[in-house]
Amino acid sequence: MLTTPPEVEITLAESAELSASFWRESWRRFRKRKLAVVALAFVVALTAIAVAAPLIAGTKPIVCRYKGNIYFPAMGYYNRAWENPIFSKDRFRGRYAGTLQEKDPDSWAIFPLVYQDPYRRVRGGEWPNQPENPFGKEGAPNRFNWFGTNPQGFDVFASMVHGAQTAVSVGFVSMGIAAAIGITLGALAGYFGGWVDVLISRIIEVVMCIPSLVLILALVAMLDRVSNVHLMVIVGCTGWTGIARLTRAEFMKLKQLEFVSAARAMGAGPGRVMFIHILRNALAPVLVPITFGIADAILIESGLSFLGFGASPPNPSWGTLLSAGRRSIEETWWLIVFPGVAIFLTVLAYNLIGEGLQEATDPRLRQDAH
Repeated sequence: MLTTPPEVEITLAESAELSASFWRESWRRFRKRKLAVVALAFVVALTAIAVAAPLIAGTKPIVCRYKGNIYFPAMGYYNRAWENPIFSKDRFRGRYAGTLQEKDPDSWAIFPLVYQDPYRRVRGGEWPNQPENPFGKEGAPNRFNWFGTNPQGFDVFASMVHGAQTAVSVGFVSMGIAAAIGITLGALAGYFGGWVDVLISRIIEVVMCIPSLVLILALVAMLDRVSNVHLMVIVGCTGWTGIARLTRAEFMKLKQLEFVSAARAMGAGPGRVMFIHILRNALAPVLVPITFGIADAILIESGLSFLGFGASPPNPSWGTLLSAGRRSIEETWWLIVFPGVAIFLTVLAYNLIGEGLQEATDPRLRQDAH
């Protein structure tokens, strides 16, 4: 029966304890940066708005009782397939206010906080004491349309709330894909070295030689109809090189330390050593480019939508709103100001979080601060 030498167990235990204490100390240092903490709170609030967008703005009930059954029509904002087909069968055509009572006098419904829809114009008399949405030059901000309306009469506030789903999902999912690719390839290159390192390094260099925006536009041009899923995959598959290079460097440094030798002595295979022991200690510096990458992904998505290469309409994207406002900036200033401020604050927040993480986790920056 094999037994683990006491010194090996001590080495691994010390490695785990140091890793845990490192994260506690990093969080303590991060909290000292007030701007980074405020930025983190902003990102958390933005994520909550994105998740709860159908509860904040919409014309579909959050929950309703119709013909003796309980339904959740607002789920259709997340995925159209989640909206019960009975409403299409009974020809609601997306208008629930009033139609529910007409078709079932015993029905009831709870509607979102703001009765406005990001995908259509609200008509007069559709909601009690609420006029129809103005459009074109007349769509300036008012008490019913807080951020005004676009040229088609769609409410800008509702579009921005639901557009937060696009920004958050594209940022997180695309960088999740990029992190998975970059960390995997960087770990393989740094851990095994030799021809594996040479091959992966050449692949990284080839991808880096191609301008990201040009590659993204080329990939988008190959698709007949672009969706947010396509954008997530495209941005993720083009934004992993920096993560891979940093992961490779961290793995080349950490694989020489004692806790890695201890793990090998215990019989751990290469996969366990790489992704359980080394990655845990290499993750802190890798999180920094991931955070900056989320900001870049949001900018890329907004830029593509602004240029008309984003997700096919209907698409309540902040970049789409900016594109609608560029044709007459002086007359429809609200289409520039509100989406522009949202993009600026979101990108700034992620950059501040990235800088805070960098200073909290980099020992050299700590020493310089002292």
